[in-house]
Amino acid sequence: MLYVWFVIAGAFAGVSAGLFGVGGGMVIVPALVWIFTAYHFPPEVVTHLAVGTSLATIVVTSISSLTAHNKRGGVRWEVWRKMALGLVIGSLVGAGIADMIDGKVLQAIIGVGALLVALKMLFFSNKEQLGKPLPPASVQFGAGIGMASSIFGIGGGSLTVPFLNWAGLPMKQAVGTSAACGLPIALAGAAGFAWFGQDVVNLPEGTIGFVHITGFLCISVVSFAMAKVGAKLTHVLPALTLKRAFGVLLLFAGGQLLLSGIGVL
Repeated sequence: MLYVWFVIAGAFAGVSAGLFGVGGGMVIVPALVWIFTAYHFPPEVVTHLAVGTSLATIVVTSISSLTAHNKRGGVRWEVWRKMALGLVIGSLVGAGIADMIDGKVLQAIIGVGALLVALKMLFFSNKEQLGKPLPPASVQFGAGIGMASSIFGIGGGSLTVPFLNWAGLPMKQAVGTSAACGLPIALAGAAGFAWFGQDVVNLPEGTIGFVHITGFLCISVVSFAMAKVGAKLTHVLPALTLKRAFGVLLLFAGGQLLLSGIGVL
């Protein structure tokens, strides 16, 4: 039954990754926290294991999602190149920081962050400024996004999409470019969590550091296929509908993590 839950989480995460450019992490982390808790994994490692496994699956999901977006001209590679180095450095630093944060505190922090982004997307509509150049400090922005994303086990879409949209990219290009940005974040972040978790003694069997191998394989296979479905929907739905749907997704995921982190769930 554990594998079935992994498959369900992967299907939903894949569609979300392709549709919203979020790499599926906003779905995978809460889902894995719930799954690992339900199967009585040691509570002190549940959150870190969920984050590390989430980042590993985002490697595969991001490849699927960015490929689908790129075929439709949705990825601005010149923007990606300006941010990639910062994303990698930030992700490695973030993995080290996360290793020192208590699991429940980590859940609460990401929950609050997701709720703030959701409220912005739902209630504060900015006019798109097409052709506006990215700020010259885009590498530094990339480092900040990479660090936060690695700590929280997400592909960075909840931060990258609003940033790119604010910087002047149309919503659909912001989503596509965000999907591409998820790859360096996930690669560096997953490697960091696997490394920093290797000396933890109470991890369950079948893990490499803070990465659950079976969970990674099941979620990755299903999410890879379903990300293409989500990416196709991105180019069908109106931009406003896409933004609102993205906000609702973050509202749900953020609320779940916050309540769990403060001990309500």
